[in-house]
Amino acid sequence: MELAVYNLKGEDTGRKVTLSDAIFGLEVNEHVMYLDVKQYLANQRQGTHKSKQRNEVHGTTKKLKKQKGTGGARAGSMKSGVFVGGGRMFGPQPRDYSFKLNKKTKRVARLSALSSLAKDGKISVVENIAMTAPRTKDFVAILDGLKLTNGKKTMLVTGEVNKNVILSARNLQKVKVSTPIGLNTHDLLNTDTLLISEDGMASLVELYSTAE
Repeated sequence: MELAVYNLKGEDTGRKVTLSDAIFGLEVNEHVMYLDVKQYLANQRQGTHKSKQRNEVHGTTKKLKKQKGTGGARAGSMKSGVFVGGGRMFGPQPRDYSFKLNKKTKRVARLSALSSLAKDGKISVVENIAMTAPRTKDFVAILDGLKLTNGKKTMLVTGEVNKNVILSARNLQKVKVSTPIGLNTHDLLNTDTLLISEDGMASLVELYSTAE
């Protein structure tokens, strides 16, 4: 598959980039992508939820009423979960939600996501973006030239970390900037357009052409 390379004004430069079948032409493995996204979301959870059990709430431990003869259920401490102000039975406790996923599995998931975007025609290639200073207005002008300011989500992939580009895009809610090594399956599947710079494409091919 060949894609045209656009300049920062959205004009066709006449150059073309051939997408590698080893990266963008693989069979999409939906189950592996599901596992990778599941792990990503699980790792975002802080797991600090906590409710007090009956041994942690403040209250008297005096027996409320005699054991028999009242016609009702027996009751001991006021801290029981059946009473207002008592502890919560089987409530949430702090825990770690993260789980392990093999590196090769995560690699297949990312490649499947890239192949899925290519199959759906959601990948565009742009010439290298060089900004001398962080300026959101200039970055929006670039997106406007590429017709990417229609309210849809855009993921920009650059060859290396460009501080000015990152700062310029930081205030844009539906724009993310990443390098090839920082890509994850969740963000790839959660974007409407994957915008890759020429140096970003070269870095992407170099990263995934090496066998793990």
